[in-house]
Amino acid sequence: MVRFDIITLFPEAFSYFNSSLFKKAQKNRIIKINLVNLRDFVDNKFKITDDYPYGGGPGMVLKIEPIYKAIESLKKKSKLKPKIIILTDLRGKKFNYTLIKKLIFYKHFIIICGHYEGVDERVKEIVDLSINIGPYILTGGELPAMIIVDAISRYIPGFLKNPLSLEDKRLPGLYSMPVYTRPAIFKTKEGKILKVPKILLSGNHKEINNWRMKKAKKIF
Repeated sequence: MVRFDIITLFPEAFSYFNSSLFKKAQKNRIIKINLVNLRDFVDNKFKITDDYPYGGGPGMVLKIEPIYKAIESLKKKSKLKPKIIILTDLRGKKFNYTLIKKLIFYKHFIIICGHYEGVDERVKEIVDLSINIGPYILTGGELPAMIIVDAISRYIPGFLKNPLSLEDKRLPGLYSMPVYTRPAIFKTKEGKILKVPKILLSGNHKEINNWRMKKAKKIF
């Protein structure tokens, strides 16, 4: 089993993990997704997890104390190894195919969702890796955390019903290719006729495979 502990201010944002493949994988104990509310690790009456930045500036910054306490608590709860602690951060390492292939060997992930104006910079000194999912700014780290878990989970044995669903199991490298299904002919309300390529209806698997190889677009 692979365990994902996600430290967040908004555990309700992760309903995605209660459906489809993730629901089945958790039920079958292939993965475990544990949502950790950062507010559970503050002592103040109002459960405040952020503060104004030193030196001034807009927005609020997540404090290091509750994040550290959450990490330490989670490290004690699981003996799974190897373990990695990840921070979602715009200035982190780019999340791509190469990085995913390095991460799939870990058994325990602790993922910290950044939020607001940012996270106290000292948090980076107590994590193993900072990750960004692209050159754009999001409101928080919840979506990046979901993307990280989703991309890694696909490589966990038993998560996908058919291992060949992994694109790099069919072709050397990561590719995307056009796919079609029924009906073979579709007509839009404007009268445009959209057809499935004849080769895919031919039943000639060798020619179909050659066609797919020609159409495949290499992503990595």
